[in-house]
Amino acid sequence: MLYTLALYLLERQFKEEYLLAERIKEKRLEKSLPILNEIGKWFAEENKKLLPKSTKDKALNYVIQRWDKMYNYLRDGNIQINNNLIDKAIRPIAIGRKNYLFAGSYESTGRSAMIYTFFANCKRHNVDSAQWFKKVLPNILDIKVSRVKTLLPSNFNTNQ
Repeated sequence: MLYTLALYLLERQFKEEYLLAERIKEKRLEKSLPILNEIGKWFAEENKKLLPKSTKDKALNYVIQRWDKMYNYLRDGNIQINNNLIDKAIRPIAIGRKNYLFAGSYESTGRSAMIYTFFANCKRHNVDSAQWFKKVLPNILDIKVSRVKTLLPSNFNTNQ
């Protein structure tokens, strides 16, 4: 559908122009709202043409019942047009949850979660996790308890 392409092209334009959230909101109301309204009209018209209880009818009714939520991203320039970023962020959790079923024991799932946390913290602080583990593992037994925090990814320094 060309309408959705138009919405995404507008979003790309806003991003390339480095607009602030308030300006994005204004532009969305000016340019994206009419497009969303057209999409809504199209759904309503298509819904009238379908046989009740058909697969397409059920799909369109699902969308139509949730249509008001489509307008949420127009209300705030900080809200993304889709949830791809959050999907990408939680994918490791969902995959991990499946893998925990085969971890072997309750204790090993805790250890796995700890290691995932270290990897996530390395990523968060732009630390190469392989370098971090190479530095931390040989030193962890010899370090004083009062200095354990220096081994955290947030405090990692390759020159230590």
